[in-house]
Amino acid sequence: MSVRELDDPNLFARVQEQNLLRQYDLLTNCIDIGAAKGVEAFDKYTLWSLNAAAVANIAQFGGRFRREPILVGDYIPPHFDAVPSLVDRMLSIVHENWGGSSPVTLLPAYVLWRLNWIHPFVEGNGRTARAACYYLLCLGHGGVLPGRKAIPERIRENRVPYYAALKTADRHWEDGHLNIDELALYLEGLVRDQIKDLDAT
Repeated sequence: MSVRELDDPNLFARVQEQNLLRQYDLLTNCIDIGAAKGVEAFDKYTLWSLNAAAVANIAQFGGRFRREPILVGDYIPPHFDAVPSLVDRMLSIVHENWGGSSPVTLLPAYVLWRLNWIHPFVEGNGRTARAACYYLLCLGHGGVLPGRKAIPERIRENRVPYYAALKTADRHWEDGHLNIDELALYLEGLVRDQIKDLDAT
């Protein structure tokens, strides 16, 4: 059962908003589990669950990797046969580099960019990428970040610098380099803004 935006834009928007609230509740549970079990708790099953929550009743095949080609504007994501392997490699990079000397925003920035680049799901890729990024940011800080407004919501409210940082990472990748420094710096600012918002809670 699902509603199409074309048929009922208001109902679609309402369901999408409720999905984001449910996804955030699920995300806080995931963060608690990750804080107790370690970063290895961040796996493809976490991604599947976060995606399923984000697209419930507005898209079919939620929580499953896509099995067809898709087009995102003028960007053509990798072939669907490559998706499971690409996600596994992304997760391996996170697990193998967690807790090192890198800035706490570097791996979350990598996941935010890489999930958008892979586009592993038919729908809800941005919402899932932002949730996964927030999961890792919180894990890096030892638990759910304090503050009135969570980072995924802050990104949604002002997407211009977010899209610009993603495109910069894409350009570096096309040139044969992995460089997500701009995205990591962008996330640092969002973390500061969220924590500064403590007085409003």
